[in-house]
Amino acid sequence: MTKKVLLCDDEIPILRAAEYKIKKAGYDVRTAEDGEDAWEIILADRPDILVTDCQMPRLNGVGLVERLRGHDSTRNLPVLMLTAKGLELSGDDLAQRLNIRKLIAKPFSPRHLLETIECVFQEQPHVELAK
Repeated sequence: MTKKVLLCDDEIPILRAAEYKIKKAGYDVRTAEDGEDAWEIILADRPDILVTDCQMPRLNGVGLVERLRGHDSTRNLPVLMLTAKGLELSGDDLAQRLNIRKLIAKPFSPRHLLETIECVFQEQPHVELAK
């Protein structure tokens, strides 16, 4: 079964470049431009991993991940967080507190993002989310 990747970023060129690279590798990719839209997709479509930007309108990445971790049905969803605020965020503290697999500083290469996603999938067997 094809793994589902949800990409969430309000910077459309970044979103489209990452989407292209990840789709080309054979993954089923959905996109969202803010955390509220991503939350709706997560509830409806159950991705296997979330890649989210930290700073976005309506609901930022930290708020989205806090919402995920607060619900039994989404608590274990693997998350990668993109951030241009790398030096302002305490990466280890944030990653540990929200169970984020990896913080990826912008700018990043879509190839590096794909490799990171593949590493997460290799580290962990598929986690069934509660329905």
